[in-house]
Amino acid sequence: MSDFATTPGSAHQQIDTSVPHSARIWNYWLGGKDNYPVDERAGDAYTDVFPGIVTIARSSRAFLRRNITHLVAECGIRQFLDVGTGLPTADNTHEVAQRIAPRARIVYVDNDPMVLAHARALLTSTPEGATAYMDADVLDTDRVVAAASETLDLERPTALILSNVLGHIPDHDVARSVVTRLMDALPSGSYLSVNDGSRGVDPVFERAQDAYNESGAAPYVLRTVDEIASFFDGLELVDPGVVSVPLWRPDALSPAPEAIAEHGGLARKP
Repeated sequence: MSDFATTPGSAHQQIDTSVPHSARIWNYWLGGKDNYPVDERAGDAYTDVFPGIVTIARSSRAFLRRNITHLVAECGIRQFLDVGTGLPTADNTHEVAQRIAPRARIVYVDNDPMVLAHARALLTSTPEGATAYMDADVLDTDRVVAAASETLDLERPTALILSNVLGHIPDHDVARSVVTRLMDALPSGSYLSVNDGSRGVDPVFERAQDAYNESGAAPYVLRTVDEIASFFDGLELVDPGVVSVPLWRPDALSPAPEAIAEHGGLARKP
């Protein structure tokens, strides 16, 4: 997860290490090092209520890896627009894509000051390909598209990645509008990958998330499976559709798949 502010200039705020931050907490759950004691305490408080959040975080990352692998190896996609990338960790989009196709081009978009501070870690690429980081708010879709076009040829099929991002947009209609506007900027043959925490699956998870949202931290809204599925309206879902993320095409690197309260899918723009 990464926090999307909606006020101008928010990307240039000073990094506050005195309050917990969702991107750093997510990094902590993933086993990363880019976090502070305040984030560890908040992360531990969350896991005291719902230990399964660590499984959700890591399953989400594994889902993204399998999505990208499928897109590159099976669909021939060579361009990726990863919006709301969050802090770098293992198997970033460009690493997975360029291991298979060194010429792959990736644009990361975020407006989080903590992510911006780590941009250099994202700005690595094979000599044949390209990787760029752009500072933009997901709600400013025109800016996102304009920034992406500096590195990507948006007349060629491109994969839009929205991993644990749309939950930061509380209004579901606004979130759907963001997805629609971004996909409208991409040509036929492009793909949409979405995964987010789901409501109506695990009440303990919901209580933990509701408590987190009431703590003063930037809220993250859980959506029903049907609401998550609605982001793919008008697109052609790749089998097996919108499912709990461990059940989406598990591979040899996947643990024994069990359904969790995180759903996602992949779909092609006709």
